[in-house]
This record gives sequence, C-alpha cells and structure tokens, in this order.
Amino acid sequence: MTPATNREGPLVDDEIRAAQVRLVGADGEMLGIVPTREALKMAYAVGLNLLEVSPNADPPVAKIVDYGKFKYEQQKKKNEARKKQKVIDIKEIKVRPNIDENDYQVKLNAAKRFIAGGDKVKITLRFRGREMAHQELGVQLLDRFRVDMEDVAKPEQTSKIENRQMIMVLVAR
Repeated sequence: MTPATNREGPLVDDEIRAAQVRLVGADGEMLGIVPTREALKMAYAVGLNLLEVSPNADPPVAKIVDYGKFKYEQQKKKNEARKKQKVIDIKEIKVRPNIDENDYQVKLNAAKRFIAGGDKVKITLRFRGREMAHQELGVQLLDRFRVDMEDVAKPEQTSKIENRQMIMVLVAR
C-alpha cells in the first residue's frame, strides 16, 4: 500500500516510515520502543491498525487502534465543537448627526439588545450635504453612544472618519 499524499490526519499502518516506534497497546499500556514492522505484526495479530499518534516525537509514538472507530470519534468531536462555537455577527446601526431624542433611545436600546445577544455593534453616522461642516456634532453623538453603552459594552474601534461617515464598533464587556 502506498502512502496517500492528499489525505489529512495521522499516518496508518504501512504509511509509517520510521524505523522504530514507541508503541502503546490497544488498552493504553506502554509497550516500549519496537521496530515498526514488529509493531505492525502485533497490530494485525489482534485485528487492529497501527496509528502514528505523535509523529514529532523521537521515536514517533504509535498506538494500536481500530482506525475506523478512531476516525468516527474524531468526526464526532469535530461536529460537537462546531455545535458549541458561537458565530459573532456585526450588527450595524445607522444614525444621522441631528437625530431626534426618541429615535436615539430606540437605536440605543437596539444596540444594547444586540450586545446582550453576543454580537458586535457597528454604529455608522452618515453626513449629508453641509453636515460635513459640523463634524463635531457627529463626534459628540458617538461619544454619547459610548457613554450610554459603558455599562454593557466597550469600544473596540473608536470613532474614525471614512469619506462622509464616522464609524465606531462596540463589543460586550
């Protein structure tokens, strides 16, 4: 059997190229350093495979296992890890420099709800026409957002100006 070059994962049986391996038995006991051919014979004798567990060790560590069962366990672990990971989305809230107080409170509550849900919040303040002449109003509004959100969020990226808009990113504390 020739070694599969496009396959991922540890080497199995004839793919192991080391002259000798540190062998671990099927039930977990250390069998010591043995020639690879001898280890393969021992694995085949009990109807199992020889799996290279730690290729960087000197000599490499190999274990007698059922390779099909090993692959199944690895796949189960990978699927379980994928289930548990939380994908963090970036929710965007768009405001204008002359926003009304009630609209501001609605946007603030939405931002708090997004942060509580585990997402990042990107606040985009857009300037139109002559509003660019009064950028200090935008800075004041984003500072007010930052202060009002202090109890639940901290700024990951402070306000910066890009073209005709200012952006600030908030993350949960």
